[in-house]
Amino acid sequence: MAPRLQLEKAAWKWAETVKPEDITHEHIELAYRIAVPACKRGTCRRNCKGNPNCLVGIGEQSWLGEIDENAFHSIDDPNSERRDKNTFVGLTNLGATCYVNTFLQVWFHNLDLRRALYLFQNSRAEGYHLLTLTRVTLKLNYEPRTICEHLQYLFALLQNSNRRYIDPSGLVKALGLDTGQQQDAQEFSKLFLSLLEDTLSKQKDPNLQNVIQQQFCGQFSYVTVCNKCGRESPLPSRFYELELNIQGHKNLTECVTEFLKEEKLEGDNRYYCESCQSKQNATRRIKLQSLPRTLNFQLMRFVFDRQSGHKKKLNTFISFPEVLDMGPFLEGKEEECTYELSAVLIHRGVSAYSGHYIAHVRDAHTNDWYKFNDEEIEKMEGKKLQLGIEEDIAETAKSQTRKPKCSKGYHCSRNAYMLVYKRQTEEIEQTETIIEVPAFLQKLVDQDNKKFEEWCNEMADMRKQSVDKGKAKHEEVKELYELLPTEDGLSYEFVPLEWLKKWLDDSTSIKEIDNSQFLCSHGKLHPDKIGDVKRISSKAADLLFSRYGGVSRLGQSSLCRDCVTQRCRVIRLKNQLNEDYREVMNLVKSSLKSDESGFWIGKASLRSWRQLALDQLEEDEEETKHNNSKVNGEKSTDGVKGDNEDRDGEEMKNFNEDILCYHGGLNILENDRRVVSAEVWNKLRMYFPRAPEFTQNNEACQQCMRLEREGKENEALNRMMANEQKSSLLNLFQEKNRPTLQKWPQETDVLYIVPHYFVDEWRKFIRRPAKSNPVSNVGNSLLLCPHGGFMFTYDSMLQGDAQHIALLWPAEWEVISKMFLVDQAISICQIRDKTQDNGNVQYQTHPDLCRECREGFIFQQQRDMREYAQATVYVRKVIDKKRESAPEFSVSGSDVEDEREEPKMDGEKDPDFSQSEVGAKRQKLNESASLSMAPVTAASKSGIRRSTRHRKLRGEKALIVSANQTLKELKIQIMHAFSVAPFDQNLSIDGRCLTDDSATLGSLGVIPESIICLKADEPIADYAAMDDVYQGKCCSCKLNFSYQYVSFPTPISAGGFLCSVFFCLFFLPSLYA
Repeated sequence: MAPRLQLEKAAWKWAETVKPEDITHEHIELAYRIAVPACKRGTCRRNCKGNPNCLVGIGEQSWLGEIDENAFHSIDDPNSERRDKNTFVGLTNLGATCYVNTFLQVWFHNLDLRRALYLFQNSRAEGYHLLTLTRVTLKLNYEPRTICEHLQYLFALLQNSNRRYIDPSGLVKALGLDTGQQQDAQEFSKLFLSLLEDTLSKQKDPNLQNVIQQQFCGQFSYVTVCNKCGRESPLPSRFYELELNIQGHKNLTECVTEFLKEEKLEGDNRYYCESCQSKQNATRRIKLQSLPRTLNFQLMRFVFDRQSGHKKKLNTFISFPEVLDMGPFLEGKEEECTYELSAVLIHRGVSAYSGHYIAHVRDAHTNDWYKFNDEEIEKMEGKKLQLGIEEDIAETAKSQTRKPKCSKGYHCSRNAYMLVYKRQTEEIEQTETIIEVPAFLQKLVDQDNKKFEEWCNEMADMRKQSVDKGKAKHEEVKELYELLPTEDGLSYEFVPLEWLKKWLDDSTSIKEIDNSQFLCSHGKLHPDKIGDVKRISSKAADLLFSRYGGVSRLGQSSLCRDCVTQRCRVIRLKNQLNEDYREVMNLVKSSLKSDESGFWIGKASLRSWRQLALDQLEEDEEETKHNNSKVNGEKSTDGVKGDNEDRDGEEMKNFNEDILCYHGGLNILENDRRVVSAEVWNKLRMYFPRAPEFTQNNEACQQCMRLEREGKENEALNRMMANEQKSSLLNLFQEKNRPTLQKWPQETDVLYIVPHYFVDEWRKFIRRPAKSNPVSNVGNSLLLCPHGGFMFTYDSMLQGDAQHIALLWPAEWEVISKMFLVDQAISICQIRDKTQDNGNVQYQTHPDLCRECREGFIFQQQRDMREYAQATVYVRKVIDKKRESAPEFSVSGSDVEDEREEPKMDGEKDPDFSQSEVGAKRQKLNESASLSMAPVTAASKSGIRRSTRHRKLRGEKALIVSANQTLKELKIQIMHAFSVAPFDQNLSIDGRCLTDDSATLGSLGVIPESIICLKADEPIADYAAMDDVYQGKCCSCKLNFSYQYVSFPTPISAGGFLCSVFFCLFFLPSLYA
């Protein structure tokens, strides 16, 4: 089938030879493409939109022939959610809870822990069970509430649920975890086991009280030996896991050896020996006293990077055995010290702040290994049995480090962060590995299994209903589609193509048939819309309208003769346009005869008349449409454009409008128009019948000519007025011999004040009197309050308020009073005390200062400075307790002259360093205190104007801050900008130290353009918890437990050991009160 453009061209080819008045019904059918052959199936890859008879590729493929029943529904097989036989149950990832799921699977496979947890005494559950045994009907079923109750129920579901995976949201909610934020996995493990130990310790059963200690708790001692007397000082301690440094090590044995290695205490770190009663050189090491049944090794993969100020992950390969002999590391070998690997916890990802957690766990019944990845569980056997091996997220195969070779019985991993070993015991009887679920928990599991089976049945019924509905729709569509094609000589109708597609698309709801959007202004089918409709048989149309309803049925009588006639006229004019364009352009080159009267035409219209004609023809065509189908601003691309069709940057809408004035008459600018012959004008009138017409004898607009004369007269008057004012106020115009308040002139005691805005506007008028309006009013009311009082003090006018006023000599004020309208005279007088010779001088303004309005004005300015947003402050790093050392100004070459420093007088302050202290109270009005809101603009003694821009120094950076931002947040910004940890930052502004991290910058007096001095202390010894503290992650798990842990990058000796309780109770409050 021919492309759409070819069909369009063929449908209107007849219009080139047929006049509009000679159009017949055959021409109309050609325009609507009634006779275009219909496409056969298999000949079109997609529907031919230009052919109204093509019914192929509209979605019928899915309904013809044999159809798969699965195509009638989008419901997955509910049996895919069912747990397979002899498989484990997965856990749903609630967003970022994969780290929780891995630990829950590891603890579930600890049979001793699971058995003990089932023995946890629950008074509510026992009462519920007794009532059930006595056949008492309960209105409410038992539901877990506490953390232990939720953990009991979760383990019961993992053991006997029929689901392939279960939802742990009950336990996660009880723990108070944020499901959208990934927490520290190692910290969660410690806190959860501590919480569980605290809860179980309150049980009556002694075996249940100590189950956490029996399973996970071991003992070691920090032993310090004096080198002089040999006295040993042991400090016993308990541990639940051993935190091993992996940096620089290759296997687990090396990590344990470093953990237990001897440390020398010498020099300033000498040990105070109680026997010697003095400080002595000594050695210190950790001695393992006893090991638990389950031995957890935390591999410290996440360490603090001092350079970046953030945590980073160590991707070091560590080798670990399947069987581990801890005998060589234990003090005394009375107990069994051989351990078997039972679980490997893995972190996938290159970042310490994101990634995914997976667990490899050994089944205690079969000794088979399984990979637990949230909902997915996979048995690891054969080549898949590679413990601790998981590809990193967002890391290509080329960038991955090559895995070292491992001996038999050993495994290597770069992502394992926790290893769980189980103590080897003698053969356990089969009965000991079978753990029964308590009856009250099994009843909850049975209820959940019942709900699951009901859900499966409901999904199966929905699938069946969807299939039955689809089969019925299939028969209906198949029957109707065969009736759609129309035969020659039979009646037909038009229906929307999009409606047919939606009718054949079972996923969308079917609306009634609506043809109203395809109608022309005559209420019939518009020829341009033929590509959006399809021609079908009247029999099929009757069935579709009877079943689905609709409006505006379009039959054979809907072919619009008027629209076809108008389009024919447009096509003929377009074809004639190129010939007329060449003829007109040749005629305008010849001059008029002496006795011939011509017509005025705009030069811009003459240059672009062909494009205007095309646009006009398009507009005439659009007028026949009911709805405008063209995009707003779209232009026709038909025809050939000439070289002189540019609009000269203007948008011509109507031909010859460029010679019209505002009054509708002939424009007085003769350079914008020219005279053409009557022959040329008649040609153009054929395309623009409504264009304005002016003969050569027409006069220009009289009103415009009068206004032009008046304008020239006003311009001359303005020039005369400007010359007179300039000669009278020459010094004011040239800014020469200006009075200043800094050095009061001796020849007068009175100076007059006007707004600086008045002087600026007056100078603009003097420079360009023909382009600017003359200034008539001084406008001193701008400097007065509503009560008529003056708004500025003498001191404020010496500083920031000097930019608002201009000072005048009395003689200049006399001239201004005569030449301009003065609403209110403002002056300042110097009053000397003649009775005394001490030189006491006072200054008085007229009108007097309005103190009430002045205080309100200052208070509002101070308030604005405290309530800013997205303002710039500058942080300057101070080295060696000095503000700066040989500062180098970073200015461009073009700014050097403007920003050159002039010599400062004694006592003069550098504006780059002086900052106004902003308090919460209103500033008192006195002679010595004033608010400086802007740099001084008055000329200094040397006459050089200072730049108002801030000049950045080396070691200084600009930060964007807000007034409601806390000092803590600012310190984090500074840490990223200067790589100085918040702990080491000493900030000050104008000599005031900023210490309250919880206070806002507005309350601390930090205003826009402030300069904050940063002095960096020497870094503290331990950086492990720094990032967590400032990222708010130190106590991320919201457990009701007071014991906190701090992870250190390396093992810490007894002397350097900082317990986490001291850290959280003393160090953090000192930072953030």
